[in-house]
Amino acid sequence: MPSMNNSTADGSSAATPTLAQALVATLGVVVFLGLGSGLLGMSPHAPLLWSVVLAGVVGRYWIGVGYDDLTEGIEHGLRMGLQAILILFTIYALIATWISAGTIPGLMYYGLGILSPETFLPATALLAAVVAFSIGSSWTTAGTLGVAFTGIGSGLGIPIPMTAGAVLSGAYAGDKQSPLSDTTNLAAAVTDTDLYDHILSMRLGTAIAFGLSVLLYAALGLRAGGAIPAGRVAEIRGALAGTYDLGILVFLPLLVTFALAIRGVPALASLVAGAFAGAGTTVLVQDSAFTDAWAVFLNGTAPETGVTLVNELLVSGGLAGSAWTISVVVLALALGGLLDHLGVLSTLASRLADLITGQRSLVIGTGASAFLVNAFSAQQYMSIVVPGMTLRELFDEHELDSSVLSRAVESAGTPTGALLPWHAGGVFMAGVFGLQGETSFLILTEYAPYYFFAFLSPLVLVILTLAGVGLDSTPPRGGVDAGSEPAVTADD
Repeated sequence: MPSMNNSTADGSSAATPTLAQALVATLGVVVFLGLGSGLLGMSPHAPLLWSVVLAGVVGRYWIGVGYDDLTEGIEHGLRMGLQAILILFTIYALIATWISAGTIPGLMYYGLGILSPETFLPATALLAAVVAFSIGSSWTTAGTLGVAFTGIGSGLGIPIPMTAGAVLSGAYAGDKQSPLSDTTNLAAAVTDTDLYDHILSMRLGTAIAFGLSVLLYAALGLRAGGAIPAGRVAEIRGALAGTYDLGILVFLPLLVTFALAIRGVPALASLVAGAFAGAGTTVLVQDSAFTDAWAVFLNGTAPETGVTLVNELLVSGGLAGSAWTISVVVLALALGGLLDHLGVLSTLASRLADLITGQRSLVIGTGASAFLVNAFSAQQYMSIVVPGMTLRELFDEHELDSSVLSRAVESAGTPTGALLPWHAGGVFMAGVFGLQGETSFLILTEYAPYYFFAFLSPLVLVILTLAGVGLDSTPPRGGVDAGSEPAVTADD
């Protein structure tokens, strides 16, 4: 077995913890979250703080690093997640402005006139995939169209968790195949793989996993909606039309945001422009005062449409309403950065490599390490960077092309983060679909059972690997130089 690179994702190599030290630091996370959130029903904030403290104590008094190193690790985690934090702030504000502008109510109004309960779920997954592929961002897709789909599905009698699962399956499948996606570019970059070789390497597995997901949504849709009470859709559409001006101009914020994203403008800038367009449309189309439009940006919406279901669907918290989510993400990022800087994540990945006996176990083990790093770092970037950098020498040893490594880390890392209640992706998605509760583990009993792609993507990776598919030692396109510069990125 070759020696492993124990440097962390931030380039530091000051600490090389033993397996026992790494296990104590990481298993503490499992115990605290399991007892605090799972058993006692607490929000994840305190258990995550306990986990940060435990990792710090292990690092300072057992591994033997200084306070400056501990602080640097926490700062590193926050720096890696700063873009995600800013996107979270912006999307919460954007949702509020799009509601007040009539953009989301307009999508609900026209969607209810076109879709049926039987076609809604597969159509939602397919449309979300197309949008995510076009703009390269699963988060933007979920935070914009996902909110509208929630309202349409509710009007058709589809439970919100089912809608959320369909949106996420489409959003992450499209994101994985987009050359504009930041995770797709990152996976190619850290594994020294040509971007398009990486995308082609994932194509078969993604197509199978997403195709199966769409078939499952089609089957689910046949029995999910049931009989719509007479006049229900008409009542909802009437309430929307009576509260908002739903002319064509209400879709201006949507057009601005997606046009900028398709042109390669980074996600954060596109979303900020979309929020400004939402505030402007609120003033110009909905005849609101300028100050009222920006009050919505900050404090959210609470419309009175005369229909309780519509009121509940269109309530939003605005920028101020993101505090619960942001605080969880900050704690999770601090923990992930600390575990990475202490060398804990690379130690676990290296020990996992000791179990490898051949090409198939290497690919499957890489996928497993991507998921575990996802769970302990609460950051999908880490799930790509740590195994991608730590295990790439082993792929050379086993004569596997780097695109096999990049496919393994992204197939198991990118889509699974939204399954984890304390993960930045899981917290964000639960908030977008209104599924947050007093316990963070509510997410596991809500949309997770319907988020088929998250389970099928790593499962298909395992099945194809066991069958020997995609283990060629040559690049997918043959002879393309690796290590090309990442294309324009659009953050998830």
